[in-house]
Amino acid sequence: MIGWRYTAGAVSLLALGLSACATTSGAGAKPGGTAAKPAEKVDNKPLPKGLDGSTSSGFPSTYTPLPSRATAIVGATVLTATGQQIENGVVFVSGGKIVSVGGPETPVPADIAVIDAKGKWLTPGIIDAHSHLGVYPSPGVQAKSDGNEATDPNTAQVWSEHSVWPQDPGFNRARAGGVTTLLILPGSANLFGGRSVTLKNVPSTTMQGMKFPNAPYGLKMACGENPKRVYGGKQRSPATAMGNVAGYRAAWIDAADYARKWDDYRAKKEKGEKADPVKRDLRLETLAGVLKGEILVQNHCYRGDEMAVMIDIAKEFGYKITMFHHAIESYKVGALLAKEDICSATWASWTGFKMESLDGIDANPAIVWKAGACVVIHSDDPIMTQRLNQEAAIAMTAGNRLGYGITRAEAIKWITANPAKAMGIADKTGAIEPGKAADLVIWSRDPFSVYAQAEKVYVDGALTYDRHDPRYQPKSDFELGQTGQGAFN
Repeated sequence: MIGWRYTAGAVSLLALGLSACATTSGAGAKPGGTAAKPAEKVDNKPLPKGLDGSTSSGFPSTYTPLPSRATAIVGATVLTATGQQIENGVVFVSGGKIVSVGGPETPVPADIAVIDAKGKWLTPGIIDAHSHLGVYPSPGVQAKSDGNEATDPNTAQVWSEHSVWPQDPGFNRARAGGVTTLLILPGSANLFGGRSVTLKNVPSTTMQGMKFPNAPYGLKMACGENPKRVYGGKQRSPATAMGNVAGYRAAWIDAADYARKWDDYRAKKEKGEKADPVKRDLRLETLAGVLKGEILVQNHCYRGDEMAVMIDIAKEFGYKITMFHHAIESYKVGALLAKEDICSATWASWTGFKMESLDGIDANPAIVWKAGACVVIHSDDPIMTQRLNQEAAIAMTAGNRLGYGITRAEAIKWITANPAKAMGIADKTGAIEPGKAADLVIWSRDPFSVYAQAEKVYVDGALTYDRHDPRYQPKSDFELGQTGQGAFN
């Protein structure tokens, strides 16, 4: 049984190879497909894979772009996510990449496929920078609840990709809402929850077939109520905010010591001295990867004062926080976040559901933007991921009620270019500009309207969803089994 199937009329698509399972990464590749460094050697013999002290020995991506063709999308209002709004624009796509972006005067070659998008809007594909699809899939049953390894305050050794269920119907729902890329995170029960993974939102039988090539890993950390609630009630640490902080610091001390031991080993080997390699420790390997700048820190944190504490800890141990997640009170520390170049992944309308979210306001993202800091609108929810454009619209409108004058050309960055930056993939996707992936959404109308629908969704230039064509509306095997529909009726 394959992990996904299309509805009736899908024969032509299957023939085009939508299984996306060809290997793109060679042996010895790092996660995401980049070539690994040469292995350390003992007595001129390579160390076994994974025992060379590298940040990760890797589970490479097998993602291959789906078939596409050279295309011109003409007539749409184009939001590029680079600050431009182009009326009646012309966007050329070839080889899965954006080739050019221009106005109505741009000539269209006679031998290229043309999509008439007059009256519609074109944006980059939406990027959800905080998702639990696949690790908390639908239906929400205990057998598939794989997002929180709530067994120890520090579970930096776990990787969310090893919990991803690619048949989660939520991936299909998110794609219908324009989502082309997702950051899948572990939950927030622990001080250190484990590694994140970045996925291309394409149908696949395996997680590896969705894994975004060359995307850096993230480390999920959590401050605030969650860790002390999970462990404190069991007479275990942490039980308080100060217990949280002590736990972070102890872990970073161990990680620095682990990295130093590997450095000492390498230094001895370079001098020709006899030395035994350090025993591999999966937990410390991930933390050491953060200290080396190879893994990005994705930090669950609601309150502004706690964000400031987390920044102090990062400075103490010499690492950088890439993004605070949920970040309800970022508006209170906007200037600090701008100074430290830390993004805030947040909502507009989700506030007041627990004490640390009590001071949330709809204008939080807008005030952060006004302070010059990076704003990201995220979901943390299988329903909201389907309408992140609407959540961005709420935040933009709240800011404009304060007189900020936020344009659509600016607000679209909050769900495209900015999450790409915070996930370390801004050089590959997130904006409509030459050289970047043709991850695109054609909307029925202004995407900041509650009535807007994603009509066509492209990933690497390939049509992966079409609201008006059942052949491009993927169903997982799980959905087909529930509805009794066959792949070919």
